[in-house]
Amino acid sequence: MNALGKSGVEVSPLSFGAAGIGNLFTAVPDEQAHEALDAAWSGGIRYFDTAPHYGLGLSERRLGAALRDRPRSEYAVSTKVGRRLEPTDGADGDDLADGFAVPATHRRVWDFSADGIRRSLDASLERLGLDRVDAVYLHDPDDHAEQAFREAYPALEKLRAEGVVGAIGAGMNQTEMLTRFLTDTDVDVVLCAGRYTLLDHRALTELLPAAQERGRSVVIGGAFNSGLLADPKPGATYNYAAAPPELLDRALRLKAIAERHGTTLRAAALAFPAAHPAVASVLVGARSPHEVQDCAEQFATPVPAAFWQELRAEGLLPSDAPVPVREPS
Repeated sequence: MNALGKSGVEVSPLSFGAAGIGNLFTAVPDEQAHEALDAAWSGGIRYFDTAPHYGLGLSERRLGAALRDRPRSEYAVSTKVGRRLEPTDGADGDDLADGFAVPATHRRVWDFSADGIRRSLDASLERLGLDRVDAVYLHDPDDHAEQAFREAYPALEKLRAEGVVGAIGAGMNQTEMLTRFLTDTDVDVVLCAGRYTLLDHRALTELLPAAQERGRSVVIGGAFNSGLLADPKPGATYNYAAAPPELLDRALRLKAIAERHGTTLRAAALAFPAAHPAVASVLVGARSPHEVQDCAEQFATPVPAAFWQELRAEGLLPSDAPVPVREPS
C-alpha cells in the first residue's frame, strides 16, 4: 500500500476506476458490475475511484453496494465534486450525449461553490452508503479555475480538517492546472488522466517533479489512453476518439518491441507510470471480471529491462523517465 502524500490515506498500487460500471458508452448489467468489483478485490485491489458524473450516480451506487460487506478499514474510496446532479422531473431519453448509457433522470450542474461542494459530497455519501470517503477530487475544473481555487479548494480543506475526508486533490486530463494545485495549495494528491503514458509523457516535465519535491502523490488514470495501448489496431480509441494514424503507428511499434522482448504492451503500459516515485497508484477502468483479472495479471508481470532500453534507443521514451527495475524470474 502507498500513502497519498502525508494524509495517512493508503491506496493499493493498482486501483479500480469505476466509470465503466457507470455504463460508460454501453450498458453493463448489475451482476457483471458486481462480479468486476469482486474480481478487483480478489486481485488485491483496495482503492476504488468513482464520481457522480459516472452514469448519473449509477457508478457510486454500484460501488457502494459491492463494498458494503467488506471491512471498511481495508479499502479506500475516492469520489469527485464540482458537478452536482439535479433531478429532471421525469425527462425521457438517455445520457449518451455525455457518454453514459443510462436514463436521463438527472442533469449535471457545474458548481465549485463551497455550498455546492458540500451538497455534492453529501449526495455521494448517500449513494455510496458510507459515512466518509478517503479522498475527494475537484472534477475537471478546467473552465472554472477562479471559483475552484477561491471557493472549492478551501471547502475541501475544511472537510479534511473536520475528518469528513482523509485526502483532497483535483482530477483532470491536463497537467498545467494540476501543477498549480500542487504548487499553490496544500492538496495531498492529484489524479492525472492520460498525460503520463507510453504515448504521452508531458506530466514528466513539471507535474511529477512538483509532486515529488513537495511530498505529494499522483494517481495516474488512462494508462491505456482509453484503449490504444491496450489493443492497438485500426479503429482503436485515443482519448475517447479515433486514434490518429501517427499515434496508431507508434503504438504498434511499442507492441512489436514488447513482443520481441517476451512481454505485452498492456504490461508495459501499466508498469511505466507506476515506476515514477511520485505515483501512488495506477487507475484502470474495467467493466468485466475478465478485464479486471487481466489488468491485475499484467500489472504483476515484470517487464524486461531490455524493453525499456530499446524504447530509449528508439527515441520512444525520454531518457529521464523512471522505469521499473524488476526483472522477470
